Amino acid sequence: MSSAREKILKTASELMEKQGYHGTGLNEIIQTSGAPKGSLYYYFPDGKEQLASEAILQAGKTVSDRFRERTAAEPNAAQAIRDFLYMVAQRMEETNFYTGSTMTMIAMETVANSKRINQACQQGYTILIEAFRDKLLSGGMDATRAGDMAGMIIAAVEGGIILSRTYQDANHLRRIADHIFQMLRVDKI
Repeated sequence: MSSAREKILKTASELMEKQGYHGTGLNEIIQTSGAPKGSLYYYFPDGKEQLASEAILQAGKTVSDRFRERTAAEPNAAQAIRDFLYMVAQRMEETNFYTGSTMTMIAMETVANSKRINQACQQGYTILIEAFRDKLLSGGMDATRAGDMAGMIIAAVEGGIILSRTYQDANHLRRIADHIFQMLRVDKI
């Protein structure tokens, strides 16, 4: 991957996470990234929709990788998930609630209007669900339950991110993390 392409993709992801899909223009992405204007259409010939789709997939992979790395040393899946979500809440506070989830921001605005972005969101969320499922499996949960629980956790976390950003209070996400922790402790994982 070229550095101009990486800059454009990273910048698009950050801007769309902060201000949404519709609030982010291609000129702003080019200006903020410092990439030559022609490079955007060279690397993303289908324009903003392609760029958003790739940003979503990158975000899914990045968060999944970060989750796997940060939870690898903690054998207790309930504690690992709670600790990770507390870290996300802290990061939201540190960035004045501009961060949280690129996928959330883009999905809320576009999935009903763009099949391409909808498919990218489905793939991105699947990547996240698989990471959480794998952690639950490593904690001893059976495969079917782990898959179902991972999907529920991601849905709850996305809701927690929306509430935290809306109220400018990351305790919404922390409370969800605490409820997930308690629920998983009941399952004894």
